[in-house]
Amino acid sequence: MIDTAISSMLLENKEHFLIPASKVASVQEDNSLTHAFLVLTKVRYSKIPVLGEDDQFKGLLSMPMITETMLGMDKLNVDKLDDLCVADVMQQDVVTVQNPYDVEEVMHLLVDDPFLPVVDDRGEFTGIVTRKEWMKSLNFLVHNLDKEYELVAKHALNH
Repeated sequence: MIDTAISSMLLENKEHFLIPASKVASVQEDNSLTHAFLVLTKVRYSKIPVLGEDDQFKGLLSMPMITETMLGMDKLNVDKLDDLCVADVMQQDVVTVQNPYDVEEVMHLLVDDPFLPVVDDRGEFTGIVTRKEWMKSLNFLVHNLDKEYELVAKHALNH
């Protein structure tokens, strides 16, 4: 369990943790792979959220998922991109969070992922929480903990 003082300091930057859905590039599950290829090329992100009807979070899409469909034995076949849709290749087994401010859960999950999709209790995509913003909070913590608290090593108290 994370100490409450540390948790409190980490959360001082919490207004920056959630990047709202309106500011996150995404594609619809029924978009063609041609469209998704263009979106990913333009935004230059490694992965983007895939949404369904009513902004329901459905999964993630990356450029390798798209380019894998174009690989032939001796050349690339871009024509396949018009025949397939995002739902055909997207990653569906994606960990999401509902509370981007649950310090323990989010820090644990961000070890393996650069961002986490945030959904509400109905599965609607509300945004992402990024490792970058959490690292900014951790940086603040390690540089300011001694300004907020008097730190004494436990072994020093025993002497």
